[in-house]
Amino acid sequence: MTYVLSPDQAAALRQIGAWYRSRSSPYLTLGGYAGTGKTTLIAYLRKGLREYDETASVAFCAYTGKATRVLQERLKEQRVAVQGDSVSTIHSLIYTSDDAAGALPRWVRKEKLGRDLIIVDEASMVDDAIWQDLLAFGIPILAVGDHGQLPPVGSSFNLMASPMVRLERIFRQEVDSPIIEVATLARESGLLPVRDYGTGVRKIDRNLPETGVMVQELLDSWRPDLMILCGYNATRVKLNQAIREMRDMGSPEPRSGDQVVCLRNNRGKHIYNGMIGRIIRVTPATDENGGQWYEAEIALEGEDYTYVGYIWREQFGAPATIKDVPVAPDGERGDLWDFGYALTVHKAQGSQAERVLVFEERFARSSEEDWRRWLYTAVTRAQLELTVVGPSIDASAE
Repeated sequence: MTYVLSPDQAAALRQIGAWYRSRSSPYLTLGGYAGTGKTTLIAYLRKGLREYDETASVAFCAYTGKATRVLQERLKEQRVAVQGDSVSTIHSLIYTSDDAAGALPRWVRKEKLGRDLIIVDEASMVDDAIWQDLLAFGIPILAVGDHGQLPPVGSSFNLMASPMVRLERIFRQEVDSPIIEVATLARESGLLPVRDYGTGVRKIDRNLPETGVMVQELLDSWRPDLMILCGYNATRVKLNQAIREMRDMGSPEPRSGDQVVCLRNNRGKHIYNGMIGRIIRVTPATDENGGQWYEAEIALEGEDYTYVGYIWREQFGAPATIKDVPVAPDGERGDLWDFGYALTVHKAQGSQAERVLVFEERFARSSEEDWRRWLYTAVTRAQLELTVVGPSIDASAE
């Protein structure tokens, strides 16, 4: 490596090294904004660990398959791979499938991992139950995340609420990145001027006639590498309907090939809020009380297993997540999925895409800090291209 660590990176590395050697606490949290070099620091940490103990092995992991794939790409870019290390989802790392003949897999925690350090990326996504399972192995854990992002939805547990170690200085070479420029504006002011920021990165005024044409072209060109984000569930439902109509899937019934998103955790089946999947097969079914279900098999993006179970029919196209769901025909808890071509920003945490289209939608009751976190989280999902559709600065200030 020819890169020289910045002073705050060097200080953070010393803190992490001292913690690992002393084992003064079971875990350490590292928070860093986009562009502050978290992945570079992790690469230096892995190199230092090799010098400290050449036999030490590291388990790199993230909450979802999509986040794991992003982590794997970044580690490959930094040439961090060491024999004996692993990169996986958290569930693949710490759980194993206990298959009974003819039954759905039952996931149980492994007895041991055989690793000397666990590094969890996108740690703000980790819920309390999984965190306790991670800690149960007694292996030091470095939890890494972006403390500028939104906190987890519907939970008071947030590993990144107050990181023990922080990176907040943006690299000089990153300042020239148009996505980092937009992200910094979002985080610091919550205001994005309407203009081109660089190749493929722009904000367009939603009130201009030509904006509708631009948006239509983007929706027409939908591919899995395009992430469409909004604030309101009502907007999400309309966008999903429009995209499905363009793809000749305009029926309200889900079909084989539809992209879907999980809306509720089910730890027993290892599906989590925000997981993206593609329907392999789907068949209408009813319970003994006449409740409407689909029996579905769903290929989960980035995962090494598929979902099989009953999903609630009325959730598809519903304006909000349904709370009162009856027991499924198999006597177990049924699951909630919906079309996943467009997502709310909360559902997209931990994921990234080459192209991202963001519709700025501010909730009436959101605080200034909440709004900045929402906008920052949205724009930092983009890897190469970013289009933000929203009001001009003057309209934002009104």
